[in-house]
Amino acid sequence: MEVADILHAQGDTFIEQHPWLNAQQRAVLRAIARCRTAVLGGHLDRCDACGHQAISYNSCRNRHCPKCQAQARERWLHARERELLDVPYVHVVFTLPHGLLPLAYRNSARLYAWLFEASAATLREVAADPQHLGAAIGVLSILHTWGQTLVRHPHVHCVVPAGGLSPDHQRWIHPQYAGFFLPVKVLSRVFRGKFVEALRRAYDHDDLDLAGGSEHLRGPAQWHAFVNALFETDWVVYAKPAFGGASAVLRYLGRYTHRVAISNHRLLAFDGDHVTFSYQDYAHGDQRRTMTLRATEFLRRFVQHILPRGFVRIRQSGFLANTCRSTAVALARTLLATPSAPASTDATATSTTDTATRASWACPQCGAPMIIGPILSARHLATRTLGFDTS
Repeated sequence: MEVADILHAQGDTFIEQHPWLNAQQRAVLRAIARCRTAVLGGHLDRCDACGHQAISYNSCRNRHCPKCQAQARERWLHARERELLDVPYVHVVFTLPHGLLPLAYRNSARLYAWLFEASAATLREVAADPQHLGAAIGVLSILHTWGQTLVRHPHVHCVVPAGGLSPDHQRWIHPQYAGFFLPVKVLSRVFRGKFVEALRRAYDHDDLDLAGGSEHLRGPAQWHAFVNALFETDWVVYAKPAFGGASAVLRYLGRYTHRVAISNHRLLAFDGDHVTFSYQDYAHGDQRRTMTLRATEFLRRFVQHILPRGFVRIRQSGFLANTCRSTAVALARTLLATPSAPASTDATATSTTDTATRASWACPQCGAPMIIGPILSARHLATRTLGFDTS
């Protein structure tokens, strides 16, 4: 059972019923439906051991496709693991309140960018305060826009080394108490203030698209009442030590870094009209439950998590920012008196890449590696499919 199966059966109906879909969303749905089919072409693979031949179809490589991005995820994890420090890590989650969701439908890129900026700036500001840590920290942030039932639930996961560089960069400052990094209530209030300030600034410069469900906010009185209501509740910020170390947290987040909304293994049944999938009910003891939706409703929920074209959903800041990461990580390792992670040689990297390119899957007949063969276009596949295994 795959998302592509639902698109094959109900995709055209869904698009007809939802003319508001933009070009990016339509392109993503089309790519997922075509992924690993003859439409995208493929290649003829063979087994050197037993001579078995089979056609492998190309993947769409779209970052929203549940079947793609496995190799990209592994490369990303490998790169991040080389940057890990020998200190405990903290997992912090910043969540936007439900009241902001109407704005997200037409201003998703802005809200998601502010979520990144406000959460990272909050962590850096509170950590730099001598009353809390007094250090410059590094932050790895990953955006999630979905909940377990595919409803819109924008939040950002932050993986942070527990400690940071002193202002003069002469020592590493550890948290004062084991298992405690920064006060969650302070993080929540500073985060709320920074995000609301970005909202106000955008409204003053007429940068918000206030139409549809948020059209009532165009008037100054209604807008100020809306903004003031955001201060009536505490914004949710969740933090805990990264059990199992930073590598374990990266592996956990790696299940979500190069995937959007839902993975195929959670889909349980599809009868042509209704989709049943599993989800984890965090509100009731993390119980595993199932939900059944009409196929068009399932696709509607899925589509709202398609990111704007070019939007970067994995970002690093502080001393982990791209402009200073290599130097800062090397300095931190020196101050912590830990050796640097071994860098892969060009020869090793070339050998690994060549092996991944030449042997991509196991022969179904004898288990030996299948060797990727000649590239076949969709037109060639139409004449060569018969007589070959296309599994």
